[in-house]
Amino acid sequence: MGRIDRYLLSQLTAVFGLASLVLVLVYWINRAVVLFDQLIADGQSAWVFLELTALALPSIVRLVLPLAALAATLYALARLAGDSEMTVVQATGASPWRLARPVLVFGIIVGVLVSILAHVLTPASLSRLNSRQSEIAQTATARLLREGEFVSPRSGLTIYIREVMPEGELRGLLLSDTRNPDESITYTASSAYMVRQEDGPQLVMIDGMIQRLEQPGERLLATSFADLAFDLGPLMPAATEGRRSSRELSTLELLNPTPALAQETGKAEGLLYAEGHDRFAEALLAPVAALIGLGALLQGQFSRFGVWRQVIVAVLLVIVVKGVESGTVQAVRDDPMLWPLTYLPSLTGFAIAALLLWQAARPRRVRWRAVA
Repeated sequence: MGRIDRYLLSQLTAVFGLASLVLVLVYWINRAVVLFDQLIADGQSAWVFLELTALALPSIVRLVLPLAALAATLYALARLAGDSEMTVVQATGASPWRLARPVLVFGIIVGVLVSILAHVLTPASLSRLNSRQSEIAQTATARLLREGEFVSPRSGLTIYIREVMPEGELRGLLLSDTRNPDESITYTASSAYMVRQEDGPQLVMIDGMIQRLEQPGERLLATSFADLAFDLGPLMPAATEGRRSSRELSTLELLNPTPALAQETGKAEGLLYAEGHDRFAEALLAPVAALIGLGALLQGQFSRFGVWRQVIVAVLLVIVVKGVESGTVQAVRDDPMLWPLTYLPSLTGFAIAALLLWQAARPRRVRWRAVA
């Protein structure tokens, strides 16, 4: 690479690092707040919170890298244009196509990073995250099985067990549910069992009574039962142990789907195959964003008021590309045989960038006003 190429690439890379850090922090904080509320409510430690948020980082970084590439291109080139450095470079004879070379290299570098995240890091981190959530769910269930203590897994819900037998029988159960302000429900049972189901654990109570106290009028209703199941699934962290989602599968598995994988993930084989190609198409959006940013900033003449108009045009064009992506995603979901459409947003973006660079490379005609 020439000296100009290395200089432009260094400017883009420096701004890209800062933009990526800011965007990742914004998305990470948003994700961390939700996880913090859930884990603290479940009584988990701060170390578990940090571990789960760290496992969620690859998917967050994968999402923000193309946006950071666009922001870095717009900011770095706008700053160079404001300092007249772009004018000097163009005055040396560098055409828009020549300036596109370091920008394309920068976009390819970001695309490689997105590919590593999409094909390797994100599936591995999501698989580990699912495993840890299953372990946390089991821990949360075990915390309910403490004899002689009043345990409150959620506000308004209290469980008491007099004795836990070695074979798993729970003797002397009391469960108070006051989550509804209009009524209070108390379950008592001589014995109970914790039964695991696909949608979460069930508390099966044997030989007991339900006492329902309705606040308006303070009317008490009592009902005896021989056996009753109480769903504890909503009280536990979500877990899908034994089953993987399509995002946890490797790209090789997605490109070679089997009926077993379709049954495991709950998606048709055609959708799995299309999702594998979507990972390749996603990496192409990074160079697309960078080239569109360059092409838009090269439009028009130098202005003392800056290049904010060109920045707005670049953002609008990227929105157009994302709109095409949304349309193709829906079309592929409706008909997986249309999987080649996953590459249409990238092709559209490259076409827009080429059109902008061609327009910028055209010689501008100067109109001379006749002096009267």
